[in-house]
Amino acid sequence: MSGAQSPVVPPLDDRDGVIWLDGGLVPWREARLHVLSHGLHYGGSVFEGERVYGGRVFKLHEHSLRLVASAREMGFTLPWDAGELDAATREAVAVAGLTEGYVRPVAWRGSDTLRLVARDSSVHVAIAAWPWPQVFASGPRGIRLATSRWRRPAPDTAPVRAKTAALYALGSLAGQEAEEAGRDDALLLDHRGRLAEATGANLFLVIDGALHTPPPECVLDGITRRTVIALARELGLEVVQRHMEPAELTRADEVFLTGTAYEVQPVTAVDALDYPIGAVTTALVRAYARTVRGEEDRPAPPSGAAMGEGG
Repeated sequence: MSGAQSPVVPPLDDRDGVIWLDGGLVPWREARLHVLSHGLHYGGSVFEGERVYGGRVFKLHEHSLRLVASAREMGFTLPWDAGELDAATREAVAVAGLTEGYVRPVAWRGSDTLRLVARDSSVHVAIAAWPWPQVFASGPRGIRLATSRWRRPAPDTAPVRAKTAALYALGSLAGQEAEEAGRDDALLLDHRGRLAEATGANLFLVIDGALHTPPPECVLDGITRRTVIALARELGLEVVQRHMEPAELTRADEVFLTGTAYEVQPVTAVDALDYPIGAVTTALVRAYARTVRGEEDRPAPPSGAAMGEGG
């Protein structure tokens, strides 16, 4: 079995630069939180992952709105609204001098109390930005997935609409197991045993030229997911959002993932099944790459692709 690709993860704990923290810029090494912060102990933190292309954060306001909404879902209110977060993010990116990179806004409950219910605790927000052009060192070649024993929770058992640390513990565990097995990422099923998503990316199957993807019921309705669905429809591809059993993987001609960090990431294997990087995936990789850099024209649709629009 081939080994997993090594994600490009820059060292973050000891570097120059600044981080926007609670309304101002502080030296990178001095951006700290107290060890008794409520969010550290009970998962009461929310975050975003954003990408910088040509010095501009792609869909910045959508990310800021989702950070505010995630905090609300977790029971606390951010001290800054989405517009103010937009401005703070632009400041952090400009000071960092980024043209291509990654931005991590994060918000958490403070150290006022360790009582489990902490409705009146302080809330802190930080925004860090650093160079990170791609997830995998080898670029957008295909990755290999292993189906995880961990499952996504039901919508009535967890805050599935929030991008929160409380849920990403599952992805961390699943991803670690996948890498230990020589795979690049994990595929998680939902609570009913149906296809869900990867550790931090949405799942798409290409079946007879159409895109099939699980509905965002127990998975995050990703910003990249929505962008790729819109691009696919512009290219004349049918998009079907539906529940799928794992057996549907045998029907797929192509498989790919979408996410802010992953962009459009081809998948060449899921467990014992192998897939090519086909025409549909390639067309969407190219369309997405042009979109995030603000280019207007679109590549031609893949030959033989199904036409129309699904649910």
